[in-house]
This record gives sequence, structure tokens and C-alpha cells, in this order.
Amino acid sequence: MSRQVFNGTSSSLNFSTRITGNGCSHTNLREDDWDTLRFELTKTEDEIQTLRQVLLAKEKYAADIRRQLGMSPLSNVKQNLSKGWQEVQTSAPYLTASATLEDISNSSVYVRTRDGLSQASQVTSAALSNVGVAITRRLAQMRNSSCLLPAAQTASALQLALKESGLKVPDPARPGPTSGAQTHR
Repeated sequence: MSRQVFNGTSSSLNFSTRITGNGCSHTNLREDDWDTLRFELTKTEDEIQTLRQVLLAKEKYAADIRRQLGMSPLSNVKQNLSKGWQEVQTSAPYLTASATLEDISNSSVYVRTRDGLSQASQVTSAALSNVGVAITRRLAQMRNSSCLLPAAQTASALQLALKESGLKVPDPARPGPTSGAQTHR
């Protein structure tokens, strides 16, 4: 087994290996080979930890430089999005799709359909407006009709009669608790 060391050189650790029935490698190691491998593993894990610490320090240093240059994380994202959008706009699929949409919007079928839908929406809008006016007129006629006037007069007369009889009648203009009529003044 050959191993790449942190400084770029390689160390050679040769151990005999055999394949077991389940396809996993099993090593026939002597006690000193186990010790050597444990030492190498510890050394490799220490190197990995050192590399993580170095990487973290480099990332902090790069963030500090970006801050000094006035590059916030948001401006960095914004710049990346802008660059990505420019790449999309210059891509072959985008240009092909844009050309196709341009051709469609200039086609006679599209123009006729657009004009027909526009005209239909204007006619529908006018028709709905006319219906609204007709309903408003009809409601005004019904409010002023002679058949509703006697009902309103009867309701007023009933309310006056109840007040004169001593019953407390709730005033519809002043909302309040409606627990029923009371028989005393």
C-alpha cells in the first residue's frame, strides 16, 4: 500500500491482504504492523485537522478582504446572479426560444387571436356594465314602488303602537342587546 504524505512525498507501507468471502479486504497484520497503521492513521487525522484549521483561517482572511473592498455577501450573490442571467441570455437555447417567441408574436394567427380576444373583452366589459346599470335602475324602481310603501308605513305604525302600549321597542338605529321586549317602562 502506498500513501501520499502531507508534504507531497509518499510513504510505502506494504501489508499482505487477502479477499474474504464477502468481498471485503482482510489484512494479516502483525502487532508491529497494527501499531504502524495506528500511528499513520493518527498522523493523517492530525494533518486533516490542521488542513481544516488552515482552510478556516484562509476563509476568514478572504472574508476580511472582501469586507475591506466593500463586497458584502449580498453584493456577491447579486453579482453572481447577474453574471448567471447574462450567461442565460447569451446561451443558445435562450436565443432560440426568444427567436421562436418573436416569430410567434409576429405571426398572423397570433395577431388575429390577440385582436379577437381584445375585442371580446371590450364587448364583455360593456355588456356587464349595461347589466349593472339595468339592475341599479330596477332596484331604484322597486324601492319607490307603491307596493313597498304600505309595508314601510305598516312597520312604522306597528312600532308606534308598541311604544304607546308601554312595551320597550329596540331602536334599529342604535344597536344593542336584543334580549326581547320588556313589559314595563
